[in-house]
Amino acid sequence: MNTTVAQLTARALLGGRRALLLLVMSAVLLALAVLLRLSVGVDHQVTADFLGAVALGALIPLFGLIVGTGVIGPEIDDGSVVYVLSKPISRPTIILSKLVVAVAATVLFAAVPTFVAGLIMSGTEAGLAVGFGAAALVASVAYSAVFVLLAVVTRHAVVYGLAYALIWEGLVGGYVPGARTLSIQQWSLSLAETIVERDLVSSDVRLAVAGVLLAVVIVGATWYAGQRLRVLSLAGEE
Repeated sequence: MNTTVAQLTARALLGGRRALLLLVMSAVLLALAVLLRLSVGVDHQVTADFLGAVALGALIPLFGLIVGTGVIGPEIDDGSVVYVLSKPISRPTIILSKLVVAVAATVLFAAVPTFVAGLIMSGTEAGLAVGFGAAALVASVAYSAVFVLLAVVTRHAVVYGLAYALIWEGLVGGYVPGARTLSIQQWSLSLAETIVERDLVSSDVRLAVAGVLLAVVIVGATWYAGQRLRVLSLAGEE
């Protein structure tokens, strides 16, 4: 990883309105958790359903999309990425540096609030806060890798990313049994299912399979993004 690239990326990502948007979204999740705690009290099933549907099902993919495309997409659109590519830094190193920033931001603004929301609603009981916090952490890495890759391969990354998050993860992955095997949400839920006590969380994918698929997606997306950035640099230099 190149610290200079990472620092410049973090400043560009969090220096404008995007940071405010991320903070507002995090605050909304915590506010909803507080309202549910006040209205229904401590109900572990409500906590599991809320964190599964709202945090893992909507918040984490959306954060991954905003941050993953934001660390490199604007640079590609305005052409300033050519400046970074002109430096004696390998393309995979550039991708890895930007991915680290994307993961850190997604964990900070999404995974940590998910853990805190679990504590607000159920405390430390049943392992819900830890389970969903861990699941959110894993999902943050996977979504960030996927959306960084998407930002490199297409200028319409936000559109395709929304289609993926809303249609595949939200509709197809939620209601079509076979498609759930290829859902990052289900892979992360398998980790939560292992950690959370009782039968509060269920996933259609076994943890061992989910772990392999997560590793393949994260490593594969990061590697391929680096390869595509090589092609992009040639196009920019021409």
